[in-house]
Amino acid sequence: MPEFLSTMPKDQSIKSILIIGSGPIIIGQACEFDYSGSQASRALREEGIEVSLINSNPATIMTDPVTADHIYLKPLTVESIREVLQERQIDAVLPTMGGQTALNLAIEAQNQGVWEEFNVRLVGVDIDAIELAENREAFKAHIVENLGLNVAKSFIANSFLEGKEAAQKIGFPLVIRPSYTLGGTGGGFVMKSEEFDEALKRGLNASPTHEVLVEEAVLGWKEYELELLRDANDNVVIICTVENLDPMGIHTGDSITVAPAMTLSDTAYQQMRNDAIALMRSMGNFAGGCNVQFALNPENEELICIEINPRVSRSSALASKATGYPIAKVAAKLAIGYTLDELKNQITKTTSAFFEPTLDYVIVKMPRWNFDKFKGSENKLGLQMKSVGEVMAIGRCFQEALQKACQSLENGRTGLGADKKEWIRTQDILDRLEQAGDDRIFRLKDAMALGVPTKTIQKLTKIDPWYIGQIKELIDLEKQLERIPVPDDISYDFMLKMKQKGYSDAQMAWVMRIEEQDVTKRRLELGLRRSYKMVDTCAAEFEAKTPYFYSTYEDENESVRSDNKKVIVLGSGPNRIGQGIEFDYCCVHGLLALKEAGYESIMVNCNPETVSTDFDVADKLYFEPVFWEHLEEIIHLEQPEGVIVQLGGQTALKLAETLDKKGIKIIGTPFKSMDLAEDRGAFSDLLKELDIPYPEYGVADTAEEAIAIADRVSYPVLVRPSYVLGGQRMKIVINDEELERQVLDIFKHMPDNKVLIDQFLERAKEAEVDAICDGEDVMIMGIMEHIEPAGIHSGDSSAVLPTYSLSDEVISTMKEYTKKLALALGIKGLINIQFAISAAKGDQPERVYVIEANPRASRTTPFIAKAYQVPFLNIATKVMLGTHKIKDFDVQKKLEGYAIKYPVFSFDKFPNVDKKLGPEMKSTGEGIRFIKDLKDPYFRELDRNRSMFLYN
Repeated sequence: MPEFLSTMPKDQSIKSILIIGSGPIIIGQACEFDYSGSQASRALREEGIEVSLINSNPATIMTDPVTADHIYLKPLTVESIREVLQERQIDAVLPTMGGQTALNLAIEAQNQGVWEEFNVRLVGVDIDAIELAENREAFKAHIVENLGLNVAKSFIANSFLEGKEAAQKIGFPLVIRPSYTLGGTGGGFVMKSEEFDEALKRGLNASPTHEVLVEEAVLGWKEYELELLRDANDNVVIICTVENLDPMGIHTGDSITVAPAMTLSDTAYQQMRNDAIALMRSMGNFAGGCNVQFALNPENEELICIEINPRVSRSSALASKATGYPIAKVAAKLAIGYTLDELKNQITKTTSAFFEPTLDYVIVKMPRWNFDKFKGSENKLGLQMKSVGEVMAIGRCFQEALQKACQSLENGRTGLGADKKEWIRTQDILDRLEQAGDDRIFRLKDAMALGVPTKTIQKLTKIDPWYIGQIKELIDLEKQLERIPVPDDISYDFMLKMKQKGYSDAQMAWVMRIEEQDVTKRRLELGLRRSYKMVDTCAAEFEAKTPYFYSTYEDENESVRSDNKKVIVLGSGPNRIGQGIEFDYCCVHGLLALKEAGYESIMVNCNPETVSTDFDVADKLYFEPVFWEHLEEIIHLEQPEGVIVQLGGQTALKLAETLDKKGIKIIGTPFKSMDLAEDRGAFSDLLKELDIPYPEYGVADTAEEAIAIADRVSYPVLVRPSYVLGGQRMKIVINDEELERQVLDIFKHMPDNKVLIDQFLERAKEAEVDAICDGEDVMIMGIMEHIEPAGIHSGDSSAVLPTYSLSDEVISTMKEYTKKLALALGIKGLINIQFAISAAKGDQPERVYVIEANPRASRTTPFIAKAYQVPFLNIATKVMLGTHKIKDFDVQKKLEGYAIKYPVFSFDKFPNVDKKLGPEMKSTGEGIRFIKDLKDPYFRELDRNRSMFLYN
C-alpha cells in the first residue's frame, strides 16, 4: 500500500484511535462517509496506530476486518461508545469521518462527560467550531461582525410566533433551514404566505433543538463549494472548487456539479478563496477537512456565505475522486499532528501534500433519483435532498463529461438525449424547466431542439448561459449528423468531433435512424478508438506515479498494458434502491482476492462515493461508465483473462450476455447458467425436473394473457417484469382490474420485458440462503429467516441469522434444494436462493417452495460475512477464478446468539408518502443488531409488528 510517511506521527501520545461511522445509509448521508472512514483508518494504521471503528452498517467495507484493527458493529449511541471505551484503551476519537451522525454522537458524549471520564481526546475537530457552524444565529454574527463577510438576511426562530415575525420582516420568497440536520431535512423554500405555516411546523419538528433559520431566498444565484484542508500551523490549501450547474434553490446533493468551476471570473474566485480561508482559520483550532458553500449574484458578483462544514463532507469524496487528492487520508494525518508540508503527495510521491491540484480535464457529477419507488412523491427538487446516489464522469471538455455522466446513470440513457426518450410537447417541456425535476437537463436539450430561445430557457431555469450554449452546440452537431445519409459518409474529422463531444455510437445511430453496430463498424474502419489519460492532478507539472484513468479521443494513450495475468471487475454504478453499497463491498473483496491469487486487478466503475473507486484499491482503476461501448474499449486495450460480473449487482450481470456473444470469458458461472436462473420458464422447468416445488406461474406478453394466467393460478398473484432488481414494478394484485392496470404500467415503462404472474403464497414464511459452489461442492454461507411474512421484499424485511422458528426438517430441505440447484445450474461462485415456507394445514405438512435464484453476490452477502466473521467474498472470488476449491478452506463461523439485519427507510424525505411495504423494495440502507436470545426486547418488538406495513 502506498505510504505518506514512514516516520512516526508528530503526536507520540496517540497510540490508539476510535473512528465513529455514519450508520445505515439514508438519503442525505450515504456511503461517501464509509469511503472517508475507510480511507482515514488505512492512513492511521500506516502510522502504526491501533484503529477501533464503531458503526452499525453491515453492508460496507468500512466495517470489515480488512479496514480496522477492531470493528464494533453496534448501534451508534453513547451507551455503545461507553462499552467500547471500557473494553479498549483509546487515546483519541476522530468523529469527522461519519457525517452529521458521528458529530452529533461525539457532541452528545462530550455533553455527558464520557470523553473526559475515559481520558479520550477529540482530534480533527473543535466542538466549539461545530457548535458555531450549526448554531445559525451565532454563525451569522461571527462572519458578519468578526470577518466582515456577507450573508443572506435572516432571523432565528425557536417557536411558531418567532417564525411568523421573521417572515414578516423578510418577505417572500424565503427559506427555512432547520439547525443540526443533514441533507436539508425539514428545510425548503416558501414562495407565498399561504404555504408558510406548514413549512415552519415541518422545520421546527425536524431540528433536534427545534430551531430554524428563516432566511431571504437568493433564488437564481449561482452556487459554489470549496473543499479545504488545514493543518495545526494554520496552513490552508483549497483542493477543489465545485460549481453547481443548477442555481441556488436546489440542494447541492441534488444538483449537477462541475469541477473545475466553468463560469467563475478570476476576481470572484480570488474573493471566494480568500473568504473561505479566512472563514476556516476563524473556526476554532482544528486540523482537518472543511467545506464552505457560497452563493454568487450573477448580475454583480456579490458574494454571500451560505454555510461551512468543519469536517469531511459529502462533497469530500467527490473532490477526492475529481482531483486524485485523498482528502480523508490527509485529514486523518493532520488530525494526529502532521502538517501539510511534512506529508508526501500521494500521486507524485516526490512533492509534498502542501499543494493545490490543477485539473486539465472536466468532471461532472450527476445525482441518481428513485422517485418511482415512492408512490405519491413529487419529483420536484428543492432544499431537501432526494437523490439516492450519484455518478461522476471525466472528460476533456464539459460536453464529453456530461454525456458520459448520462451514460453512467443506469436509467436506460445512452447520453444527453438523442436516445429515443426525447419529449416533443413544448408546453410540457417548459413546465418541467420552470419547476426543476430529476430530468431537467434532458428537457433543457429538448427545448433547444424545438427552437425555444436561449433567453427563455435561461429565464425559466436560471442556469448560466454558458452551459446552455454548450448544450446548443450539441443540438447543432446533431443537425449536421441528420444530414448524413449513410455511415460510410461520416468523415474521420466529423466522427472524431462527435466522439470528443461524448456521443455514444448508440446516440449517433438513433439520430441517423440506423443500427448501432453500423456506427461502430464505421468508427473502427476510421481507426478511432478511445485513448486513456491519467487523472494527473498536477496537470503534468510533475510526474504522476499512482494515477487512475479516464477515456477520451486523443492521440496519446497513457494507460500501458502490462504482461501480467489480469481480470476486470465490473462495479455496480450509482447507488439506488435495490442496489447499494453492499455490492461495492463485494467488489473491494474481489479486487483484494485477485491480488492474493496473483492477478492484476482492474476496476471499472463510475460511483465517486465508494471505496472500489479509490485509486489505490485496484492495481488499475478506470473511472468510466459501466456501459458496453466503454467496457469493450477497455477490454480491447487490456486483453484480460476474463471479466467478473457476479460482484456488481444487476448492473454487471446485465452485461453478461453481450460479453458472452463477443466471446469474452466470464470468470465463474457461465452466462448460460445465469440466463437459466433469470429465465422464469426455463428455471421452472429445471425445478420440476429436480422435483423442487415452486409457486404456480405464467409468462404474459399481453394483459389478456396475464388475466388468463391469474384465473389459472388464482388470486392473489404477484406481478413483475422479468430481469429486474429490487422488486422494480412488482406488485401483489387481488382482481382482474388491478392486474390489467399493473401489466399495462409495466409494458408502458419497460416495453421490452415480459410480465411474470406468480401465485402469491399468503401467510407464508420467507427465508433465503447464500451459498458458494465450485461445481463439485456447495458451501452454505448462511440461512436467514425473515421476520416479516412473504410479500414484503427481502431488502425491506428484517432477517435473522441463524433461523429462529423453522423446523429442522425445513432447514435440511432448504440445504438439500440449494445444493441440488447450485450444481444443476452449473454455478461457479455465488448464488442466493429465496424460499417460501407454507404453514401446515390439516394433514398437509409444511412445504418449502423456491421463489427465485440469483446467480451472483446478493444484498445479504456482507451481512452474513460480518455476522459469522468469515471472509466469504474472498473465498467466492478464488472459487470463481478456479485457483481454489471449497475443500481448501477451513471455515469457522463465530456467532453467539443471533444477528438481525434490519432495513432503514428515508420516507421522511417525501412528506406525502406513507410507509407501505410490499414486493417492491423501498429501503435505502440497513443496520445490524446482535442479540443473545429470542427474549431480547428488540427482537420481540420486530416480531410483534411483522405484518403491520404489508400492503400490495
